[in-house]
Amino acid sequence: MAKLAFLGLGVMGYPMAGHLLKKGGHQVTVYNRNAAKAAQWTKEYGGKSAATAREAAQGAELVAMCVGNDDDVRSVVYGDNGALAGMKTGAILVDHTTASAIVAREVHAKAKEKGIGFVDAPVSGGQAGAVGGQLGIMCGGEEDVFAKAKPVLDLYAKSCVLIGTSGAGQLTKMVNQIVIAGLLQGLAEGLNFGKKAGLDMEKVIAVISKGAAGSWQMENRWKQMNEVKFDGFGFAVDWMRKDLGICLQEANKNGARLPVAALVDQFYAQVQARGGKRWDTSSLMNLLAKD
Repeated sequence: MAKLAFLGLGVMGYPMAGHLLKKGGHQVTVYNRNAAKAAQWTKEYGGKSAATAREAAQGAELVAMCVGNDDDVRSVVYGDNGALAGMKTGAILVDHTTASAIVAREVHAKAKEKGIGFVDAPVSGGQAGAVGGQLGIMCGGEEDVFAKAKPVLDLYAKSCVLIGTSGAGQLTKMVNQIVIAGLLQGLAEGLNFGKKAGLDMEKVIAVISKGAAGSWQMENRWKQMNEVKFDGFGFAVDWMRKDLGICLQEANKNGARLPVAALVDQFYAQVQARGGKRWDTSSLMNLLAKD
């Protein structure tokens, strides 16, 4: 049994922290900027909550976090009340936030100065994957640090892989989001075409999902696209635009061309303008079905 901390109890972090206590049997202290959410978590799972990230991290062997963006990472990690101020030498900080490779390398350097290990470890699998403990975790960092962290991360992972040095996890998540953006647009266009052609789309999907066109997005999002209903579930458009912005920023640095990702990003901007900021990313269908 290890002493752990988890910072950030959003739709992903809330169940992930729960697995550490429920499946792992570890001592877990949580921190959330909204204290009511932390109180709700302790009522559901047990464990403890802390008033600051520093307090939650004190004495912990591993501190995991899952917040919103680069600024959120910095606000939770740095400063007098930040996680690094409370962590002991030899402890490990794991960041599950989808953020930039820039902030990953920055935090890695700051942690190393204090004798603290760091792994950037963004996740894929959505809320359902977090709840079911079936996330894909892509990691960047030193091999020895990753090896110590992996048994903990495996409590909510279907796959947990060290890709390379610091920042490699975030870069891999960018690849993930670039691919998903293209898949969703293709799925939306295919479904809209089939409906316009008068096909029974349930039968169509039953066939093509078992062939070369099959994907997680097809299996899990075609019904919502077909019904043109996108509210109250899934991965929000606002978050996808944040992620694609990170991808496009990195591409500007490394020279990669992302014409489809850039186009889909603009389609999501149109969805936002239609009031779909919190709709699921499958809402690309809205632009085709309700022009």
